[in-house]
Amino acid sequence: MKTIIVIGGGITGLSAMHEFRKWRKATGAAVRLLLIEASAQLGGKIQTVRHKQFVMETGADSIVARKIDDMNVIEELGLKGDVVYNATGRSFIYAGGHLKPIPDDAVFGIPASIESLAKSTLVSAEGKVAALKDLYTKNETFTKDDSVGAFLEYFLGSELVEKQIAPVLSGVYSGNLSELTIASTLPYLIDYKEQYGSIIKGLEANKQKFRIGEKKFFSLKNGLGSLIDAFQAGLTKELLINTKVCRIDKDNGRYFVHLDDQDIIEADYIVLSIPHTAAEPILADPSLTEQFSGLKSSSLISVYVGFDVPDSVLPADGTGFITATTDELFCNACTWTSRKWEHTSKSGNLLVRLFYKSSHPSYALIKDLDHDGLLKVALSDIEKGLGITAKPVVNEITDWTGQMPIYSITHPQSVHALERIMADVFPGIILAGCSYYGAGISDCMKNGADSARKIIDLLKEGYPPISKGHQIIVDQANGTR
Repeated sequence: MKTIIVIGGGITGLSAMHEFRKWRKATGAAVRLLLIEASAQLGGKIQTVRHKQFVMETGADSIVARKIDDMNVIEELGLKGDVVYNATGRSFIYAGGHLKPIPDDAVFGIPASIESLAKSTLVSAEGKVAALKDLYTKNETFTKDDSVGAFLEYFLGSELVEKQIAPVLSGVYSGNLSELTIASTLPYLIDYKEQYGSIIKGLEANKQKFRIGEKKFFSLKNGLGSLIDAFQAGLTKELLINTKVCRIDKDNGRYFVHLDDQDIIEADYIVLSIPHTAAEPILADPSLTEQFSGLKSSSLISVYVGFDVPDSVLPADGTGFITATTDELFCNACTWTSRKWEHTSKSGNLLVRLFYKSSHPSYALIKDLDHDGLLKVALSDIEKGLGITAKPVVNEITDWTGQMPIYSITHPQSVHALERIMADVFPGIILAGCSYYGAGISDCMKNGADSARKIIDLLKEGYPPISKGHQIIVDQANGTR
C-alpha cells in the first residue's frame, strides 16, 4: 500500500487532501493518506473570529467568484447554500484629505472604457490625454515576464498609474509595481493589447469576465472558517495536528518524515504545502538554497474595529478606501466590512478592517507596537479617514509578519528552477502553496488539487517503485497519536 503525506493544513493542503480522497473513493485505490499540521488548528491564513454581533476574518476574507466558477468544491462540501456575495458599491482612494471614488467601470483601477477614464476625479486632464496613447500604440517589446508597472506606465501614462492604478494593484499584490511581473499579476493584459490593440478596449470587451458592477466575491454566511470545518469533517484517522515536521530524509526511493516527537513516518509521495521559509529547512538540501533565497515575502498587520454605531454613518454607496499617498495615514487600506459583507454584522453596526503593510514607509514605526499601540494608530486613521470618533466595542489584531508572498520579477525563474531541481533530487515531493503559485484562496485551492493530480499521475505510471511502509495510528476524536 502506498502512503501519501500532505504537510501543511492550510487551504492548499486541505484541497490536495480533498482531491486525493475523491480519487481514492472513485477508483478504490489502495493508498494511505495523512495530513500533518504543526499548529493546533487547520486553515492557515483562513481564520474566522466570531464575537457576539460581529464576524471577523483575520486572514483572507473572500473568494474571487470568477476564479472558482468552474470548481465544484463548494458544492461537494455541502456549502452551496451558505454562499453569500459582497455588496456592490464604490471603492474610494483617500488622497489630499478626501475620499475620491475609483471609477465604477475599472479593473484594478484600470479604465475599462474611455468614459471611465474621462469621468475619473483622480487624474488631471493632462493625465487622461496621456492615457490615450494606449489606443494607438502597439506593443513591440513587452512580454509577460516584464514589469507590470513599466508596461502600464508606457501605455497609460505615469499619472494614471500613480494616482489610480498603483494604489489598487499594489494593495492586492503587496508590492511595488515596478518589481512585479505581468505574468504574476494581470497576464491577460498582454493578450488584450495584442488582440484589441488597447488595454482599455480589451477590458471593455471582457467586462462580463470581471463582473464589473456585479458581485465579484463570495464568502460563507458563518465565515470562511466554515470552509475549513467542511474540509476537516472528512478527515478522521488521516489527520495529525499539533505535529511539526522537522526534516525529510530519503533512502532507496522512500521518504522518511521526522516529527518533533522523534516519530518517523515513511512515505511514497509528499505534498509540501507550507511556506517556503518552512520548506527549505525541512528539505535541507544545498542545491535548493539559491532558488529558495529568490522567493520574497512581505508583512501585514490586520486590525478590525467594531463600533456601537450604525454603518449608515459611512458614505451610502461605499465599501472602503485605499490610500494613494504614504504620509496622510498609516494604513494602506480600509474595508468597510459591515457594508461590504452584511453577514459580518448581525446588528448592522459598523465594522471596519484596516490593513498595515510593510510596503508602507511608516510601517517600521508601528510594526513593534503592542496591541494597545496598534489600536491607537488604527483609531487615529479611522478618525482622519472616516471622521468617526466613537469608542470601539470590539477589536481584533492579527500579525502576519513575513507571511505575504511577493511575486517579484525574478519569482517565476526561482519557481521554475525549484521545480526542476525538486523533480531530480526529490521526485515524488511536490511544492505547493502561495509561496510559489498564487495567494488567493481560489488560486491555492486549484494549486492544491493540481498538486494532488500530479501525484495521482505518478501513481498511475507506477513511479517510483516503492516498498511497503508502516502505518501511524491516529486518534479519531482529536487528531493526536
